[in-house]
Amino acid sequence: MFVFEKLEESAKTHPEKPITRFRGKELTYGEFFQKAKNLAAYFQKRGYEKGDIIALFLPNSDDFLICYYACQLGGYAVMPVNTKLTSPEVAYILEHSEAKAIIYDTAYKELLLECSSLLEKMKDRIERGGEQTLERIMDEHALSFQKPEIGPDDTAVVFYTSGTTGKPKGVMLSAGNIRAIAKIWAESLEITEDDRMLISTPLFHCAASHCFSIPTIYRNGTVIIEERFSPKNTLATMEGGKATIFFGVPAMYGILLNTPEIHKTDLSTVRLFTYGAAPMPYQHIRRLKELFPDIKLQNLYGQTENSPGATTLKDDYVLEKIGSVGEPLPMTEVKIVDECGNELPPGEVGEIIVKGPQVMKGYLKNEEETKKTIRNGWLYSGDLGRMDEDGLLYIVDRKKDMIIRGGENVYPVEVEEVLDEMDEVLEAAVVGIPHEIYGEVRKAFIVLKDGRQLTEEDVIAFCKKKLAKYKCPQEVAFLETLPRNASGKVLKHVLRMEN
Repeated sequence: MFVFEKLEESAKTHPEKPITRFRGKELTYGEFFQKAKNLAAYFQKRGYEKGDIIALFLPNSDDFLICYYACQLGGYAVMPVNTKLTSPEVAYILEHSEAKAIIYDTAYKELLLECSSLLEKMKDRIERGGEQTLERIMDEHALSFQKPEIGPDDTAVVFYTSGTTGKPKGVMLSAGNIRAIAKIWAESLEITEDDRMLISTPLFHCAASHCFSIPTIYRNGTVIIEERFSPKNTLATMEGGKATIFFGVPAMYGILLNTPEIHKTDLSTVRLFTYGAAPMPYQHIRRLKELFPDIKLQNLYGQTENSPGATTLKDDYVLEKIGSVGEPLPMTEVKIVDECGNELPPGEVGEIIVKGPQVMKGYLKNEEETKKTIRNGWLYSGDLGRMDEDGLLYIVDRKKDMIIRGGENVYPVEVEEVLDEMDEVLEAAVVGIPHEIYGEVRKAFIVLKDGRQLTEEDVIAFCKKKLAKYKCPQEVAFLETLPRNASGKVLKHVLRMEN
């Protein structure tokens, strides 16, 4: 069954079971499905065609998941948009995707007004909160809903992810991809209908939706949703909501471990702590095991391009295989290859490639990049890694120099392009440097034009006008020249050593 078909079945077999808990209020499977069906019927009445893209610009909420399912019920492609982006970044995504409608929260109305020319071309601009437009549609029972014919290759979800060109790429995931990843993570995490999954990371990211929320619903469990991570509130929600599984990036675990309330919170219902998006420091793992010996730990590795899902490191290995991201997931093959695509033996470093039913259809309106990334059914990840003798994967480096700041991906080229817009800047390079809380933060190295002056504050202020806050440099250094090799390539490993 596709995930929307499984939801419909669960609404019939478990109509009174809670599917979500948000701000202390629970929705049942029956109520949730009816709201999703009402919204899908509205889009049908408005004349949307199969495959039309509908953008979501929403914070974490039960409404987010209702809209996600409503789009798939109607045969439309749902496109969650990162709410931390600036208006120029949002405008690019809306224009490039040719989204036919947007569902947005009233809190982002002012930002979207800066994209008004694009919004005016859309068939619908549905507001959540304020005038209660979204809420009214979801509660409208008068509209009739007709089930569309949906195949496994039909596009179901589009996530935009930054690339090395500096421009975001739209990752197209099919209905078959979503079904596969729901089954894969439900099996790997051993999710049952008794599980209560706590989500406090953004649902507009692939991981929160596809590794946790959708697999939990696929197994008739309950998703507990927080608007955002806050250590004291998250611990209280974990206890009060009787959560059984929690996901956090390593930075979040570091913060929780330094929150005094963690010693007073009853986490007896929790059976599993999951983590991913960045390496988890050994001291965090050891401390969690000391504090909560009955709670298992599990690491997850994947990319938006594989829905995400490639490997997982289960509890048996978390203290033994330090730094590993584990073994291939069910239905998944993982290899390490050289530049010619030849598989390498254990211990040798090469590019990680992944094959399975969760690998994306391709990039939206970008066949060239799709062909580079998917070859003979294998997804070339751009990450460098090695396998050990036990078949467990280790990430060695990020081939494309991606920086991961508290679970948020930042590509240096995107930041460098903004720095190059400054009149005073001759050239610039951005690297990730270690940070005890966020894992990595951005540091910009700038060479000024002759006779020009800039301060660190000037650079950061300029970037904040152009980029989401998490992408902006946290530190700035000024150099006479950037270190380069004989072919002129900037030596970023040398810059990292400057820190």
